[in-house]
Parts: sequence; C-alpha cells; structure tokens
Amino acid sequence: MITEMSLSKNQEQTKEPLSQHTPMMQQFLRIKSDYPETLLFYRMGDFYELFLSDAQKAAQLLDITLTARGHSGGEPIPMCGIPYHAAENYIARLIRQGESIAICEQIGDPAKSKGPVERKVVRVRFKRLWLPSLIPGHLCCWQFIAISQRYPTK
Repeated sequence: MITEMSLSKNQEQTKEPLSQHTPMMQQFLRIKSDYPETLLFYRMGDFYELFLSDAQKAAQLLDITLTARGHSGGEPIPMCGIPYHAAENYIARLIRQGESIAICEQIGDPAKSKGPVERKVVRVRFKRLWLPSLIPGHLCCWQFIAISQRYPTK
C-alpha cells in the first residue's frame, strides 16, 4: 500500500502522506506513481484533466490555461483540462513535442460508486520520431521498436 509519494523524475509536487489528500487525488497519485515519465490524462466526466507538474508542463506545451482545483495536502492543485472529444489533437501535439501520454479512463459506474469512480490506464501513447514526408507540408510518423529474445547460455 502506498502511504507517501516521493519526488520522481517527473517532479511531482507532493510529499504529503496520501491520507492528507482528497480521495480523488489519492486515486490520481496512486495511478500516476505507475506512470511517472508520462503525462497522465485523467478522465473526469467530459474532460481529461492533468494535475500537478503534468498540468504545468501540458499547459506550457499546449498554450492552454493553467488553473488550480481546490486544495489537497494543504496546497493548491495545479490543473489544466481538455475536452475528451478534442483529446486526439492535443495528444498528437504533445507527442510531436516528444512527450508520452497515459490515458486514464473511468471504468466504474458513477451511479454505483462510493467515493471516486474506478479508473485505470487503458492506453499509453509513446514518443515518436516525426519526419517530413515525401508530400510537402505533411509529416509522417516513424515508430521504431526493438524486440529482444534471450537465449539460454550454455
């Protein structure tokens, strides 16, 4: 069980015990701890919201408004959001800028939930190499993967 968040390479801005946060932020922080190097798009109704350092980074890269959502652990929570129906455009912009994205969806029924709706990451979009295509004014995307199989040594 996670009892305290530590600063990661993503520089999350809280070291407070999880019990000092709202139930929704506790859920966010638990999910975020599994994806420290990605921007976490956290679904809340008709929006994907980003919090803490993810919000600060996304707001800067996308040139969208950075705001705050209440307080958790005694501090204002930096937040930005985008409508879910426009998410692919924003995700493509972030990937072109070298970011990776984790998409966290509501998988529980809000009408039956006690506390935060159950959520989980359903998809991760990774950084890609964007190169000019053969068609002027267009970009093409090249993804490189490596597969390694270990052979037993004798």
